[in-house]
Amino acid sequence: MTDAPLSTDHHPRDAAGLTYVYPVVSRRAGGVSVGINLNPNRACNWACVYCQVEGLVRGAAPALDLALLRRELAGFLAEARSVEWLEAHAPPGARQLVDVAFSGDGEPTTSAAFDAAVACVLAALAESGLALRPVLITNGSQATRPHVQRGLAALAAAGGTAWFKLDRGTRAARAFVNGVDSADMRVLADLAATAASCPTRLQACWFTVDGAAPDEGERGAWLDLLREARRRGVHLVDVMLYGLARPSHQPAAPRLGRVTAAWLEDLAADVRALGYEASVHP
Repeated sequence: MTDAPLSTDHHPRDAAGLTYVYPVVSRRAGGVSVGINLNPNRACNWACVYCQVEGLVRGAAPALDLALLRRELAGFLAEARSVEWLEAHAPPGARQLVDVAFSGDGEPTTSAAFDAAVACVLAALAESGLALRPVLITNGSQATRPHVQRGLAALAAAGGTAWFKLDRGTRAARAFVNGVDSADMRVLADLAATAASCPTRLQACWFTVDGAAPDEGERGAWLDLLREARRRGVHLVDVMLYGLARPSHQPAAPRLGRVTAAWLEDLAADVRALGYEASVHP
């Protein structure tokens, strides 16, 4: 483990010197999140403009060494659960392990062994005796695949949640922000498939581009997607709105800036008016 303290604006994947396991201080989780990186090749099927992964490439997760993942997670949990480790590496107010999150350097569900990875992580958690929430942070694009459905169901059975990314309301804006051409109906179908299999929290990253926040048309289109999801009976645990905390390493990074907390709070009020719980993480 590096001697550098953890912080919300610095999430090095090699912080623990491991292949698959890394710790971060998470604003949304409220403490130290134990990350599971199934994409050490830095490959993702999306290319989000705000992504902090250096050297990001298009692609899927590589073959997975389940035995190594199990050893790394068991060893890290044994170390990081101690008061001494938390005091040395986490800032005051975040000195507790709160979850184990599939996230990392690309979309975790592009791993052909995603369901096996979930089973492996849940087994290591059970052996540790730690009551940590299992979490999947996902773009939802693989949600209908059988192995992903099996993994989601296993997470749900263990009390876990899926955090589904929905950053923009229009197809054109999603093409710029996420680097994908995703129709509204596809987004809604993926969200429905995720939420039907596992308790789902929706998350959205908001930021300025060339100094301008998303306009009323874009905000309205995003709210319309939430409204339509509700009309279709898609249940969401809540909606998390957050801003930029770490610098992007993508080509458009110089164009991006932070929206104000007040802007996020105003959007949160609109979300609550639709009947959803909402939280703000500037």
